[in-house]
Amino acid sequence: MAEPIPPITLPSAQNPQQEAEWLRINLHQWLDQEFIPEIVNQQIARRASQIYARQRMEGENDLGSLVIAIVTEMQAFDFSQSFYSEFAIANAVSDILLDSLGIDRCCGQ
Repeated sequence: MAEPIPPITLPSAQNPQQEAEWLRINLHQWLDQEFIPEIVNQQIARRASQIYARQRMEGENDLGSLVIAIVTEMQAFDFSQSFYSEFAIANAVSDILLDSLGIDRCCGQ
């Protein structure tokens, strides 16, 4: 039987606003590099980083819960001018955070 994937816990937030700004910059860069730079990418990155900051200020350290919160709250965002969806954004945030922690995200490791 397959083993469940263990949860990934982020270190407690020391400065959630600074973390969110770092995430906004990195997510915006990722969005612009993944397809083509679009004005809406800035808005997407800003909204996702706001959700992230609020969740971290509320004490959320579980990466899975952060991803679910981003998917849920980004559903209200108008993606009609973008190649992306709330799922792509949440996954990108997860990848960016995993990379920053030095966690290999390849092959379920």
